[in-house]
Amino acid sequence: MTEFGPDYADAYDSIYRSKDYDGEADLIERILIRYGFVGSRSILDLGCGTGAHALRLAQRGHRVVGIDRSAAMLTQACAKAVAAGAFSLDFQQADIRHLNLGRRFDAVLMMFTVLGYQRDEAELMAALAAARRHLGPRGVLLFDVWYGPAVLADRPGERNIRVAHGSGSISRKTRALLDVSRRLCQINFELERVDGRGRTEKWQEEHFVHYYFRPDLERALGKSQLQLLDLSGFPDETVPADERTWNVLGVARAIEGS
Repeated sequence: MTEFGPDYADAYDSIYRSKDYDGEADLIERILIRYGFVGSRSILDLGCGTGAHALRLAQRGHRVVGIDRSAAMLTQACAKAVAAGAFSLDFQQADIRHLNLGRRFDAVLMMFTVLGYQRDEAELMAALAAARRHLGPRGVLLFDVWYGPAVLADRPGERNIRVAHGSGSISRKTRALLDVSRRLCQINFELERVDGRGRTEKWQEEHFVHYYFRPDLERALGKSQLQLLDLSGFPDETVPADERTWNVLGVARAIEGS
């Protein structure tokens, strides 16, 4: 499982500034209400990163615990929580695959393709097992992943972005290579950070992200005593999961009696 280091953690929020976290928090709340969880709820955010989802949900009155393996990402998350006065938010450093908090939640989140960052079958099943043991009665798991039919129909290529970062900027060049036999995408990032004085730092990152087909998800969830309830486009859940939806949102529920 990829661990984000200090350089990428520092750049992370700038790179993803355009991501609609408020809209995604709205979507999470709508799904919770749909499955019977009205009002303030307990939420476990696995792979919370810099805490963008967790912070917004805590500000809406939910009781949120955020877990991430990366100390650098959690440093960013804690700073934002303190600045926002989000006192119902608790961040903890841990490997989600081995997590056991000894308590259960109304909902478990694995957002921004946390499942995709599990490198092999053993890691995937360990992550789902952790989600399952933290779900209370009728609790729901929400996750988003890259969707196989769309990945194969619209294969990743090269992308370049440049965004403001403090008084300077961050540039990121992305190259991706598919390993179809393993349903794996190798992503190579070349990053350049320029500060307000024109000083430049460069570094590289290599990430591996799995993409999934519906039968893959149903099988893995079933083995983890979870039932897939819905699979739709993401962030627009009104769009069906098909060859046009690179990102899909899954909703699963703990199987009763397991």
